[in-house]
Amino acid sequence: MPSLKVIVEGYAKEIKQGWEANSTTTLIENDGKYIIVDPGMDEAILKKALAAEGITIKEIDFVFLTHYHLDHILNVALFKKAKMADGYYMYDGKRGTAHGASPFGKGIEIFHTPGHTPEHSSLLVRSNGDTYAIAGDLIWWAYPEREKMLNLPDPFAYDMERLIKSREKLLHKADFIIPGHGKMVKLE
Repeated sequence: MPSLKVIVEGYAKEIKQGWEANSTTTLIENDGKYIIVDPGMDEAILKKALAAEGITIKEIDFVFLTHYHLDHILNVALFKKAKMADGYYMYDGKRGTAHGASPFGKGIEIFHTPGHTPEHSSLLVRSNGDTYAIAGDLIWWAYPEREKMLNLPDPFAYDMERLIKSREKLLHKADFIIPGHGKMVKLE
């Protein structure tokens, strides 16, 4: 059975003439393999978080990217040993091969959630009878109320209508939401 932990609580805030952000990063362990979801852009914070878990960068087997915005992926080059994955392909060095919905083993499912970007995908992790949705930027910040999250604005949405449809599907499957930039919340 997989276990997971948010090791970096991300944030996003508007600043004069732009944004400042770092993604939420989640560590998953399944069948003796470690998976990092969205390694973010702050290398020092990520390394400190992994050290606090007693894990080195070399021990990470997979890195899953919910989408390709820099605030979620800039640190990906740190994981030279790991296989990279997105919602559609597993990359081992220069080779990318299609994968199914569960390339990380039993209890972890890739769930396509377009809208923020066309290729956006989330992860559903089933652990201890609960389903955790690692939502990436499908949901930037989470609230306990499903309805409150459904129509949250997204200034970078590729297609807001598709994003809302993807949120609706994901929110019906999850007990907990891990947003792209903030705290994990239990849904009411």
